[in-house]
Amino acid sequence: MLRTVNDKLVRGFLHEPEHGSGDGLVLTHGAGANCQAQLLVALGNAFSQSGITVLRCDLPFRRKRPHGPPPRGSAEVDQQGLREAVHYLRREITGRVFLGGHSYGGRQASMLAAAEPEIADGLLLLSYPLHPPKRPTELRTTHFPELRTSAIFVHGSRDGFGADEELREAMKLIPSRTELLEVAAAGHELLTKRNADELAREIATAFVEFYEIKAMEKRGLS
Repeated sequence: MLRTVNDKLVRGFLHEPEHGSGDGLVLTHGAGANCQAQLLVALGNAFSQSGITVLRCDLPFRRKRPHGPPPRGSAEVDQQGLREAVHYLRREITGRVFLGGHSYGGRQASMLAAAEPEIADGLLLLSYPLHPPKRPTELRTTHFPELRTSAIFVHGSRDGFGADEELREAMKLIPSRTELLEVAAAGHELLTKRNADELAREIATAFVEFYEIKAMEKRGLS
């Protein structure tokens, strides 16, 4: 079931599975998108089919204006938005809460988790923007050594924000358990014409296996 969420602190959509695991995922977008991005919608559907409740939400900067990148100095406010989304989802489920996002959204999720390890039980980082395109020395990994939350990275082999080998090297800075799911022939957006029908299911399956999530059985069983 898909439910619209629109209150003072959280705006987005809640994907509620028919047979839930009790676990949930807050999922947000990149700098140029919103929670209606094709990738997030596909993931919301795939994760809910796997028994995971998904809250895909807009970051505060996107709530203020419908287009354009986040303004300078937006990170703190956007992280507060993720914090509020986690609190909202905790009221909706009984199990663990995971936090994730695409590109900028994933970076803010990881920074929040590094500062507040208790905020989430794990991370899903889609197309982590390791560095600006063609500027490989400007790494966005300062917080990685403080990140004690498990994380699964999903990265396209043609992503200009960091090559697979660069990301693998950066992940060594993280003291917690990590895993990298490589998406062949995909760029920063991850979705391609070839993988559009299957990628979301592959990511959901990898996530479920990594975090050992088991959905509830049929009616009457938990």
